[in-house]
Parts: sequence; structure tokens; C-alpha cells
Amino acid sequence: MIRPSLNASLSLLQALTLFIDKGSANATFVFYDDAKPTNTTITASELAKLVTLELEKPSFKKINADSIELMPTTEKTVIKTGTAIWARLYNGEGQVVADFDCVTDMTLNTRNLVLGGSWKLDSITFKPST
Repeated sequence: MIRPSLNASLSLLQALTLFIDKGSANATFVFYDDAKPTNTTITASELAKLVTLELEKPSFKKINADSIELMPTTEKTVIKTGTAIWARLYNGEGQVVADFDCVTDMTLNTRNLVLGGSWKLDSITFKPST
């Protein structure tokens, strides 16, 4: 397997934001309360959806020494009470970018969402694989 340098990995992550921003709509993080699919080709269950958060366009905020940052999401209303187990990032064309485990891949203030409550991501940081 190819192991790019840190600078090359950061450049690749920055280039990923072009795919995230692709399309006329904004990219979205959708949070679910069921089991994370084994791969991104498996359709997510609409019944498990908790909230859909929109990213700003462009989504790229800045590059750091060891990561890149995306702009925060807009605040949205939670449509179902539940615990966020996983999230799927869609680009502006509705194409799947990646799936994230809400425990191992993300640091969230809370995973317990309540119907009618508001939620947003204030900070989104991607780090290269090590």
C-alpha cells in the first residue's frame, strides 16, 4: 500500500473538498441511529435518519499542520429522538463521500438527539490515515 507523506496526504484531503462541494446543492452530513453499513454502496435507512446537516459552500476552511478543517454546518432540527451511531457525508450531487462511526471516527458533544431539538457541527476536522 502506498503511504504518502503528511503534506501529500493533506493535499489529497484538501482536493477531496472539491468532490464534497460538487453539484449545485450543499453537501450534507446525515446522522442515523441504526448499524453502520459495511460499505458506502448500501442504501441508508430513511427510518433511521435523525438529522441532516448542511455544510457551507465552499466547505473548505483551512489547512493545519496535521489536518484540514471544513466550515461548520448550519443548525437544523432533529426529526427523530435517538442516539447517533453513524453518519454519511453526501456531496452536493447527493453522491456518497464517506461513512463515519460516531464513536471512533468523530468527537461529538453529544450523540443523544431529541425530536425537535437543534443540532449542528461547529468544527469538522479531517486527519490523514496513519
